[in-house]
Amino acid sequence: MPTPVLRSVHVHPVKAMRALARAEAEVQPWGLADDRRWTVVDAAGKVVTQRRHPRMALATAEPLPGGGVSLSAPGHPTLEVEVPRPSTTITVEIFDKPVEAVPAGPAAAAWLSAYLESDVRLAHMDAPDHRRPVDPDYALPGETVSFADGYPLLVTTTASLDALNSLIAQGDHADEGPLPMNRFRPNLVIEGTGPWAEDGWTRLAVGEVTFRVARPCGRCVVTTTNQLTAERGKEPLRTLARHRKSDGRVIFGQNLVPEHTGTVRVGDAVKILD
Repeated sequence: MPTPVLRSVHVHPVKAMRALARAEAEVQPWGLADDRRWTVVDAAGKVVTQRRHPRMALATAEPLPGGGVSLSAPGHPTLEVEVPRPSTTITVEIFDKPVEAVPAGPAAAAWLSAYLESDVRLAHMDAPDHRRPVDPDYALPGETVSFADGYPLLVTTTASLDALNSLIAQGDHADEGPLPMNRFRPNLVIEGTGPWAEDGWTRLAVGEVTFRVARPCGRCVVTTTNQLTAERGKEPLRTLARHRKSDGRVIFGQNLVPEHTGTVRVGDAVKILD
């Protein structure tokens, strides 16, 4: 078995928009720098994702100096959004939990509402060090997370994707495979492991940074969304439901919490510590 290495690094500046590949990324306590510090919310304050609007996959948010983002999407002009001043906060709801955030200005709301054909606005997490704690059932005291679904980082492996695609090829929706890794929207992708090896990990080191494995990642309808076309199918949920279930959830990948800060780089050696 070859030595595992970090194959790719991905950030999602606005939750649910297109993933951006990076050669390296700074690991902060609440996730990678530039990852999910922004989110879209509806008129009721609920976080909006590809679960409701698959077309979010086609929109891109590029980080700007100072923490802002440049929004672009097919058929829409580019819009630069600065980090809003935290003089006013709003309460947003993510998975039925309230989180304080800072609303962006009306230009961002108008741009997003026109693109998604829905009354939405953009919000920024100004203080990720205390705004949103990680689920206490799987966290240590003081651990926080940005607008990611629940944990600072998500790791997947190429060997497990290959194994999943082999299972899809044997199923009743084989024409939908093989699926690319972007269906799972990971932060870190590791190659050089065995299939499903990550099931047994509790701690690992990626280059200079160590991580604690919190729990397997439960998967949702977003994984059935083609990230290049926004079209939906049946896979991989159909196959995962048959072969990869834990505690009533279909799973793929592992949620991570960093044990300290540092930088991860494509090509870094990966060591399984426990």
